[in-house]
Amino acid sequence: MTIRVTAVEVTVRKKMDYLSSWCKSTKTLDGYTVVLTGGSTGIGKETALDLYKRGARVILACRDMAKTEKAKEDILKETNDEHKGSIAIEKLDLSSLQSVRECASRILATEAKIDILINNAGIMMAPKGMTEDGYEIHIGTNHFGHALLTLLLLPRIIESAPARIVTVASFAHILSNLDIDDINIEKTFYLPMKAYSRSKAANIMFSRALHIKLRENNIQNVNTYSLHPGTVSTEAVRHLDKSLFSGATWIVNNVISWFIRSPRSGAQTTIYCAIDDACANESGLYYDNCGVSRTYWQCSDDAAALKLWHLTLEKLDLQDPFKTKD
Repeated sequence: MTIRVTAVEVTVRKKMDYLSSWCKSTKTLDGYTVVLTGGSTGIGKETALDLYKRGARVILACRDMAKTEKAKEDILKETNDEHKGSIAIEKLDLSSLQSVRECASRILATEAKIDILINNAGIMMAPKGMTEDGYEIHIGTNHFGHALLTLLLLPRIIESAPARIVTVASFAHILSNLDIDDINIEKTFYLPMKAYSRSKAANIMFSRALHIKLRENNIQNVNTYSLHPGTVSTEAVRHLDKSLFSGATWIVNNVISWFIRSPRSGAQTTIYCAIDDACANESGLYYDNCGVSRTYWQCSDDAAALKLWHLTLEKLDLQDPFKTKD
């Protein structure tokens, strides 16, 4: 997909970036290990570049290995100073729970510590479809895939504390209630935006539920964060022609894109939640423009979050990771 960017559009986008908040932390990350999903393009790639420049070992867990290799090359080329970390890549298809398990197994076999997990990848407004595990494509990829990865890596993350788990959600979560008893949208009419917004609500609720479970078990030094990156020009719009109407992608790329943020600007709240000391004592909250923000009522409901937590464990066939073993 080719995105045309004119000189005027660049000027407008710079103004939009100027109006947005930026992570001001100068923290270095020597010795840190970061696992980042979806780091081959857009916000994820910019996040990886920033953390790499700070000295972190960044593991890009992505579906398209050729694109991820290219992203790795780009990041290495863009960094000429001596202070830098390292980049590794892992195959990860979040729409396949088997792929998630295999990726987590490889990471656990090679990484002695995981200081930061960033759940960045996702799909947006794809046509109606199912994952190979039988879940609606948005909830299966954006929620269940990331939830499984998080839970499989969680013991290593806890061992590495202080640590952070950051999940990229969206302001779009306000557009639809997540009916936990109809997780695959089988009882109501399917709309791509509805499916996407429900999956983003699930991201926020699961992050909140994980925070609750961590604190219930007196784990005080692992924090969870969810966030809205802003309206950003990325490849997430690639499905719009199929899910909305022919020409929708062109409209976003050539009209709406004049008034949205660059991927580098859009990465700032992710970076803020991942490293900034300003939010080091916060957990379970939702962020926008590098600050705590309000969510739709459902995403602030602890009972709903915990209901999703239990459903997620059931669907993933996992034991409660905090359950005391005899």
